[in-house]
Amino acid sequence: MKIGSFKFDRLEFAGSLGDLGTLIPLSIGMLIFNGLSVTTVFLMVGIFYIYGGLYFKLPIPVQPLKVVAALAIASPKIITVEVIAAGGIIFGVILLLIAFTGIIDKIAKFFTKPVIRGIQLGLGLILAGKGIDLILQNSMFINDITSVYTLSGFNANTMTGVVFFIITLLLLTNKKFPAAIVAVSSGFIIGIFYGNHDFSGFTPGPSDMNLYIPTLNNFKDALFYLVLPQIPLTIGNAIIGTNDACCTLFGNNLKNVSNRCFSFSMGIVNIFTGFFGGMPMCHGAGGLAAHHRFGARTGGSNLMIGAVFICIALIFGAWGIKFLSLIPNAILGILLVFAGIELTLLIRDVNDKNDLFAAVLVALIGFTTKNMGVAFVAGFIAVFLINKFRIKL
Repeated sequence: MKIGSFKFDRLEFAGSLGDLGTLIPLSIGMLIFNGLSVTTVFLMVGIFYIYGGLYFKLPIPVQPLKVVAALAIASPKIITVEVIAAGGIIFGVILLLIAFTGIIDKIAKFFTKPVIRGIQLGLGLILAGKGIDLILQNSMFINDITSVYTLSGFNANTMTGVVFFIITLLLLTNKKFPAAIVAVSSGFIIGIFYGNHDFSGFTPGPSDMNLYIPTLNNFKDALFYLVLPQIPLTIGNAIIGTNDACCTLFGNNLKNVSNRCFSFSMGIVNIFTGFFGGMPMCHGAGGLAAHHRFGARTGGSNLMIGAVFICIALIFGAWGIKFLSLIPNAILGILLVFAGIELTLLIRDVNDKNDLFAAVLVALIGFTTKNMGVAFVAGFIAVFLINKFRIKL
């Protein structure tokens, strides 16, 4: 079915599932370790997805801020809900500021094509590596790390990953049985089969939602612990990288697709989310590649997955974690592997050897350090020196 520029079919829905490998592990980690409200987190995710679909009319991804999520999960005693709320508000204000003043466009000039491609290649390798790690894990489910399941003496999670890698590869261009729908729906069946969750006593309805007014100390902790480490990655990947990936995958002259628009989009949503103690969120080139890889081409993809998350938030409430945790680690890993591969392939339009050298340098540094800020600086210096001294590689 098509309504205006929005498509609502199996491929769009399949594409909407492509980025679950990033979204689910990090969001569930923050729900479990940092005590965020399930309804708040998934309701905001759903609203952001729908807003992105309506505004950009493209399958624009919604992801947790990766550095923020990782730091919060690692230090739950320091990074409380109040600090996370303050981080979202600060982050949103900064993004709105650089959008309205046009500073983001000036910053974007430093992100030349080889640097952008290097960041995308590095992130692609990181995503694929994380996916392989999920496939090789002994535990089968994200919230059950103690139970190890076997099939004929082999690790069931890894076996699942191998089987569904082959299935996904074979169905990658299949319009009748889209790969992501087959993988995710099979994952739910596997989770039920292994009895990973007990839904007895389930009562529908949302979990508690609260309004948060952070203190000055909350803002100070959020600025130094969360915001400053996250900003370089967000500017490089979620704004400039996503803008570039949109133009590469969907063509130029796209409505509302610009560095300012992506900065504004994330800014307004994070301020709103922050006051409700939700999970700070962003867009991302990797997520866009994931949605595109599995078939999404319009904002209809966002409207469908957004509605799913809103239903999870309002109907399942606190049980939302159990519902999404039915998906085995291996299935989430498969989604990440193919998303990573799709993102790495963007480098294929870099033909000049000097540019390719800079891009690979950025990618290797980013992949090794997991710090795209460091990778960007290294790439910028390399490009500057190559051009300054007219080095021919």
